[in-house]
Amino acid sequence: MKGPAAYLRFLRDNAAFLSAGVLICFTSSFGQTYFISLFADGIKADFGLTDGEWGLAYTVATTTSAMAMVLAGGLTDRLRVRHLAMFAAGGLALSSLAMANAQSVIALIATVLALRFFGQGLMTHISAVAMARWFVATRGKALSVASMGFALGQAILPIVFVALLALGDWRRLWLVAAALVLLAMPVILRLLRAERTPQSLAADTPVAGMGGHHWTRGNMLRHWLFWALIPLLLGPPAFGTALFFHQVHLTTVKGWALVDYVALMPLFMLVSVVTTFASGAALDRIGTGRLMSIYLLPFALAFLVLGQSESLAGAALGLMTLGLGTGAQATVPTAFWAEYYGTRHLGSIKAMAVAIMVLGSAIGPGLTGVLIDAGYDLPEQMPAIAVYFVISAILATLAVRRAKASLTSKIDIVRA
Repeated sequence: MKGPAAYLRFLRDNAAFLSAGVLICFTSSFGQTYFISLFADGIKADFGLTDGEWGLAYTVATTTSAMAMVLAGGLTDRLRVRHLAMFAAGGLALSSLAMANAQSVIALIATVLALRFFGQGLMTHISAVAMARWFVATRGKALSVASMGFALGQAILPIVFVALLALGDWRRLWLVAAALVLLAMPVILRLLRAERTPQSLAADTPVAGMGGHHWTRGNMLRHWLFWALIPLLLGPPAFGTALFFHQVHLTTVKGWALVDYVALMPLFMLVSVVTTFASGAALDRIGTGRLMSIYLLPFALAFLVLGQSESLAGAALGLMTLGLGTGAQATVPTAFWAEYYGTRHLGSIKAMAVAIMVLGSAIGPGLTGVLIDAGYDLPEQMPAIAVYFVISAILATLAVRRAKASLTSKIDIVRA
């Protein structure tokens, strides 16, 4: 059975697991930059912060979150997803309540740290590792379906909450966010009532990586490939996060109304969704090597277009181009770790990669915020950002091509 019928059967046979992945990803939205940044004006006004100071506070909080992810990420190799998801969702709900009541800059930083750790870090990691481990031959499809939670969150929540901001205080909306997280928790538990344990699944279907080896985090850190890919890992979260974090600044510089700009997000998400499914299908057919080489290029083009755009039509084109890269980002890196490093220790391996990406999301807003305070607005920075993506793509291409031969080799390359 092939084509749409086979895909529908895949969805039906795995509906509970896939739905849980979607809901976990959606719930992570309340710790994602595109959601937190909606409240930038209110936060800066209440706490007396400039763009650079708010960016620095965000950088400190997110950097600390990245460090915590290195320690916590390996829990997915030992504990059930439903238990970890309840822990992460509970923490996210409490963090949302804290955001509604923060009164000092220190409390703000601590709260953003918790939002980033439980939402952007842990819940995203839990969903991705679960999909990559539970599915092997259909890993790309599973990752693409689960990532629809991100797409739904990014398409729906900014429009709804920007509209609600016009009606009331920004702090009250964090109470709404906490309530939505609490409502999601029993649904996730119900969907995963028949969940298999990570240990049993890894023992039943172990998949080796390069050199026929079941890589550990230590093996990965001693090998050159991971370090060659760090620019690729940093780029999308650093500058994608900066774009959404400073969207209030961007619309002010460009002379666009924020509500009109966020109304373009469904276009961005439509392209992202289509690309996510296309990249998932491509991963199952051709592997991750080729896609790792090219998926950064749409990011470069998007920043060039956005930097030069003076109209909302140009912004729409830039965001749709960004959607091409964001859609591939949802599937390609996670599948890469499973394919090249194996699935036995995937949780701890991907946790390290997630920590690098979270660090990127910390660096981006802080760096661009400092440059904004220094007189270089975000559109003026965008050509340099595009160059970064091109250089990172070239480096990733060379590295993956060199490593690809070892996928079919049984030699031990851990010390290479």
